[in-house]
Amino acid sequence: MSEGTPGSAPEAVTEELDEAECLRLAAGQEVGRLAYNGRFGPTILPVNYRFFEGSVVLRTGEGSPMEEDLHTGIEDAEYRIAFEVDEFESDVREGWSVLIQGSVHHVSSPEERAAVARAGVRSWAGGPKDAYLRIRPTRITGRRLRHAG
Repeated sequence: MSEGTPGSAPEAVTEELDEAECLRLAAGQEVGRLAYNGRFGPTILPVNYRFFEGSVVLRTGEGSPMEEDLHTGIEDAEYRIAFEVDEFESDVREGWSVLIQGSVHHVSSPEERAAVARAGVRSWAGGPKDAYLRIRPTRITGRRLRHAG
């Protein structure tokens, strides 16, 4: 339907977001989606997270499929990932999305574990979540979809 036709939606406008706005929006959420190439192919999982000292902190179970998939097997080598956070209001068809690309670092030293624990990430899933992962962003982009008018 064209604009002005009864029942048609107003035209949508896509706005690119700067990095500061992306971080502000993503910091207000608790759940994002982690995307990586796992042992069974492309994988996207919802995860709880928090921002901490310029990185995204996640928790998972030691030896969980995600934790194992994100090990490279090479000392100090880090896996490249994508992390997405969004919020949409389906009734008005508006929202935003933020994409964070970078590498994932397995937190292993006791000092770093104690530091990232202060981020306060709480997993919604049951069971022990003793492994901490940090995403070190190399690129942060986002966009907002809103209606003109």
